[in-house]
Amino acid sequence: MKQKAPEAIAQVPHSFCQGCAQGIVNRLIGEIMEEMGAADRLVVTTDVACGAMNVEVWKYDTIVGAHGRPIPAATGVKKVRKDVLSVAHLGDGAAYNIGLAETMHGALRDDDVLVLVLNNGVFAMTGGQTSATTLLGQRTASSVHGRKAEVEGRPFHVEEVLGKMDIAYLARCSVDSVPAIRTAKKYIKKAFEKHQRGEGFCLVEILTPCPTNWGLSAVDSMERIRREVIPQYPLGEFIDRGGND
Repeated sequence: MKQKAPEAIAQVPHSFCQGCAQGIVNRLIGEIMEEMGAADRLVVTTDVACGAMNVEVWKYDTIVGAHGRPIPAATGVKKVRKDVLSVAHLGDGAAYNIGLAETMHGALRDDDVLVLVLNNGVFAMTGGQTSATTLLGQRTASSVHGRKAEVEGRPFHVEEVLGKMDIAYLARCSVDSVPAIRTAKKYIKKAFEKHQRGEGFCLVEILTPCPTNWGLSAVDSMERIRREVIPQYPLGEFIDRGGND
């Protein structure tokens, strides 16, 4: 039997590329909000990049922030509306390139905000240029011969940069398979629950495909995540302050 879609996800045409994982992440957010009974309290601040197209498909209160600045905007929402769940929803380019200072200082302050970073290793909206998380050797629109450390720098690993900070939660998951999606939901829900309790800064990075800019089919993009991306970006929970681990 086909499972009913979350009420907060509108069943309308969308603008995402074929094989994009925005829809998978949307579904997980919708399911979690229904399970927590919190859909009417969710406020999402999204970036102006691909994630901004979510306003077509979800029914949550939404703010489209300046490029790379959803985290401080979402933090501001939480400071004036302590009753809401305030989420910053952005990509790797926004979180770790354009908005790296905002990500760092949000973590340093342990701001009470939940950050979801969809990491597809490129600046997807603007044509697939190199981002902070592009793998060494990966070809992009701005590294046509493959990323070189001496030219574009080395890939950014959030667990190495934020991994020893005093924040509430830090995890990385993927959506490359059904088991991976189940784990992703577990991590995202835990972050939502910690945020609901006001525990502090929570960040979940989600490895997602970008078939259009990777030049691969949707199926091959998922295989690439398993074969190339996960070995470089290991999955797991890195910080769970107050957890049982």
